[in-house]
Amino acid sequence: MATTLPETRLRRAGPDDAAKLALLGSATFLTAFAHDHPGQALIDHCAIEHGAARYAGWLDKPAYAFWLIETLIGAPVGYAMLSPPELDISPDPGAVELKRIYALSGWQGAGLGQRLMEAVIDEARARGAPSLYLCVYTNNPDAQRFYARFGFEKVGQQQFMTGNVPFTDWIMRKAL
Repeated sequence: MATTLPETRLRRAGPDDAAKLALLGSATFLTAFAHDHPGQALIDHCAIEHGAARYAGWLDKPAYAFWLIETLIGAPVGYAMLSPPELDISPDPGAVELKRIYALSGWQGAGLGQRLMEAVIDEARARGAPSLYLCVYTNNPDAQRFYARFGFEKVGQQQFMTGNVPFTDWIMRKAL
């Protein structure tokens, strides 16, 4: 029997959304990587990189943009983050990076990723960015296929730290 998910809305996140983003960020990161990232490293990473203060700092900067997908009663179920590039390669001048795009596991496959990706691409184009970059875990073939459907191609790799444990990400690029 198929489960019908509640209706959702996509909106730009604002300064009052830091706590929602932090909760959603930690929940999705833990769900996505608990199978092969050590527990303490995950906890340390989430405490720093998914803390409400971290999101609040980003939300105050015009170079960053966030989108939230929520149920109609306000429960956050997905989000995306656009930022200046932080890569181990030299990005195209004026490029931007899709830093995060996640949906809660029970909501994956419901079109949230597509809605978030389209919002990010539209914003990148509106900013005049020539390209959009992202990093994806090398051991996440489902995410790699998702990004390839939008025209992203592998252009390099870099190390990603979860707590004090290194992992390898592919760097992917989409020409805009």
